[in-house]
Amino acid sequence: MRFLFLSLFLALFIACETTQEDRALEFPTTFETSNGEETATYEEVIDFYLKLAKEFPEINIQTIGETDCGKPLHLVTYNPESYFNFSKFDDDKTIILINNGIHPGESDGIDATMLLYRDLAIGKINAPKNTILAAIPVYNIGGALNRNSFTRANQNGPKAYGFRGNALNYDLNRDFIKSDTKNAKTFAKIFHLVNPDIFIDNHVSNGADYQYTLTHLFTQHNKLGGDLGGYLHREMMPSLEESLSEAQWDITPYVNVFNKVPESGFSQFIDHPRYSTGYTTLWNTLGLMVETHMLKPYKKRVNGTYALMQKVIDIAEKDGEKINQLRANARTQAFEQKNYLGNWQVDTTKTSTINFKGFEADTISSEVTGLPRLKYNRDKPFVKEVAYQNYYFPKDSIVIPEAYVIKKQYTKIIELLDLNKINYTLLEKDSIIEVESYMIKDFETRNNPYEGHYLHYNTSVNTSVEMISFIEGDIVVPVNQDGFRYLMETLEPTMVDSFFNWNFFDTILQQKEDFSPYVFEDTALQMLKNDSILKLEFDLKKKNNEVFAKNWYSQLNWLFQKSAHYEKAHLQYPVYRILKEN
Repeated sequence: MRFLFLSLFLALFIACETTQEDRALEFPTTFETSNGEETATYEEVIDFYLKLAKEFPEINIQTIGETDCGKPLHLVTYNPESYFNFSKFDDDKTIILINNGIHPGESDGIDATMLLYRDLAIGKINAPKNTILAAIPVYNIGGALNRNSFTRANQNGPKAYGFRGNALNYDLNRDFIKSDTKNAKTFAKIFHLVNPDIFIDNHVSNGADYQYTLTHLFTQHNKLGGDLGGYLHREMMPSLEESLSEAQWDITPYVNVFNKVPESGFSQFIDHPRYSTGYTTLWNTLGLMVETHMLKPYKKRVNGTYALMQKVIDIAEKDGEKINQLRANARTQAFEQKNYLGNWQVDTTKTSTINFKGFEADTISSEVTGLPRLKYNRDKPFVKEVAYQNYYFPKDSIVIPEAYVIKKQYTKIIELLDLNKINYTLLEKDSIIEVESYMIKDFETRNNPYEGHYLHYNTSVNTSVEMISFIEGDIVVPVNQDGFRYLMETLEPTMVDSFFNWNFFDTILQQKEDFSPYVFEDTALQMLKNDSILKLEFDLKKKNNEVFAKNWYSQLNWLFQKSAHYEKAHLQYPVYRILKEN
């Protein structure tokens, strides 16, 4: 009897296994049918998910918004409980948002996510109980349609793939703050609809050779800050590394070097808000970029991405309640601080040690140029202790205001606030308000274009408290809201990815009215005669600044800027701060 029961059990088990394999064959992917050498086209990806959604009630596909190529973005959701209204999900659910194909030549995540969704649907892998998956199958659709086999010069497969630039040739992983593209605007809609606890962006790395197939790029933990940053650094990241190692998938932090050897040490990549994980963590979402190694076989890279996403689901299942609580705490704790910390820099006084699995490298003479070149030797693997700089400190500390006031004519700013679910009120009547005002003191500008802009940097300001007239319809933006960090990073001009540094306010940098020297000479003389303090300041500047003393135009211009004729709009930052009451 016992033997008969065991035989029936084994027969049932084998039948189930066979059924799962048969079910998988009903939904094949291009990756599988090509034996891991090809990636699906955009059309094949969408067709695959449509078939899954038709067959399995746990999967839903919907279109949301536009992209620059004219096609809508899709959002594919897996929920074991088969309902898909994000606004009505229980608070105890943990949501993971997966983004694929931001750089379509880096297609590993596109294929891995297709496999993951199918295997969850057919029961090949265990379905999570409290975790919901949402995925953008292909984010950069225009780039995916621009298919070729050559632009990823250093990458080992697949045979054909998409192009990095989108339909307007933007790199979408630099566009999350400035939002020049329709893709970025639609991503914001999706992100705020889903409100993920964990965000995964799948990529392929470059820059060095080493033994790992997988590397990770978590958002920088000091920048994320507080207990949430501590959890990311001390619990989530080590847990992911350990679980992958147990599954025979070694992983290391993203190797942030270029034409150097990793064993000389490297620093953690800092994900500014322009990048996907930098943007998502402005809302206290735990951000992770997967960076597979470009020189490993495509099949291995896709399988590694699949394994990593499985392990993140496991972490979400285990720690979901803790993550939800930490995110909630972070929202309330941030505004309670007096100062906002920003412009993070590598702390060279602190390092971690990694047992790094690399390859020996030599500097040899190039047969092409005759000059020295770097050459890795895969026949000489090593494990060495490597210094890893993964601590950062804030360069700037800014007093947090009660609110910002923005003049209503800056419609592009207001549109982005709306897109990012920022709450504000309109002034109901013309008002005079005491505010802190910024004048742009100094800044530098890049000499070369960067993603359609000439970025400013090293921006500094002068501050003053003034009574400023605002008109009906100007907007007042309270800082105490979910978008607190977004407001601080975009509206404070000194922040690296501020709207100012992305050229949104460049019209204030150009002086619109000027003076004719032969006329203003008499006005300037009268100013000096009538104002002894001004004359003393003028004489001291000439005494202490030889270049100024020898430049007559600079002297007149200096006096012009001190006069009533100098326009108030020049260098006046048009976003004002209402300070907190002491």
